[in-house]
Amino acid sequence: MVARRDLRTPAVYALRTLAVAVCYYAGGRLGLLYELRVDGSVVSPVWPPTGIAVASLLLLGPRVWPGIALGALLVIAHLTDLGPTSLGLLFANTAAPLCAYWLLRRAGFRTDLGRLRDCLSLVFLGGFAAMLVSSTIAAGLLVASGDLPSGSFWSVWLPWWVGDAMGVLLVAPLLLVLPRVRSPAHWSRWKEAVGLVLVAGAVVPFATHSAGSLLFVVYPLLIWSALRFELPGSMLCALFASVLATEAAAQRSGPFAHVSDMQIMVNLHAFNAAAALTALLLSAVITEQHNTRRSVERACKELVEVLEHLTAGEPAPHGRPQREEGPGAR
Repeated sequence: MVARRDLRTPAVYALRTLAVAVCYYAGGRLGLLYELRVDGSVVSPVWPPTGIAVASLLLLGPRVWPGIALGALLVIAHLTDLGPTSLGLLFANTAAPLCAYWLLRRAGFRTDLGRLRDCLSLVFLGGFAAMLVSSTIAAGLLVASGDLPSGSFWSVWLPWWVGDAMGVLLVAPLLLVLPRVRSPAHWSRWKEAVGLVLVAGAVVPFATHSAGSLLFVVYPLLIWSALRFELPGSMLCALFASVLATEAAAQRSGPFAHVSDMQIMVNLHAFNAAAALTALLLSAVITEQHNTRRSVERACKELVEVLEHLTAGEPAPHGRPQREEGPGAR
């Protein structure tokens, strides 16, 4: 049995690596559906492959990094001809998720996201800090190769960094909490879930495509989904709102009509970041409170059982046997 397991291990890792590459490439094609062009460079406001890569490393281990590199190579080949600059971009897109994985592991990150500190680590270490690697290398390579004027470095660096970070904040939490969705507790409120879907399906498109600045009406939905469905519900709602807002920005419709490219970028990035942070951090606080309450209720229940056994004169469960009282007992 041991020999058979050892023989299967390379095949299992090969399949996992291939699956990561396919998911990365599919996420890249989705991210390119609503792209923004900044000084001749293609920038996605939300880059899903970074979230897919970080979640894959956390769930499957660092040995699947070739899948990330292969997926990044396929995306780059789809955009441009391969060359020295493309190899540099390939290195940047592979190194940033690995850096995020290393920082999160050093911080004691837990993939269940049951603590507020885990969500804060994902935001500041896996998102904001690690994605500095990809944006800095990519923008620097474009300037060094002559594809980007030196004066446009920051105008490309900022949306690149924000897009990669938003991919981590919006996509990675959903992939990390997928096993939790299978629990019966999340399906007991299916009527309320249907109501939330119907309301979100009506309110979010209206808010993101309305001529007035009504993006703020999305936040009550984020709060509702976080209070009732914790991380899975709130992140799905935030991702849905972010996708529709990005579509409206790419089409220059709704609140993004009749404004400059810089204003579109700033407003869209601000909305996506605010929605992601609201959904992630609020649901983390609620989940942590629920876990604390369950621990207290479990401890109280065990204490009641012990008191009942002691009152009945029976030995306490899982405790030391009581000593018999006698004339010589102290």
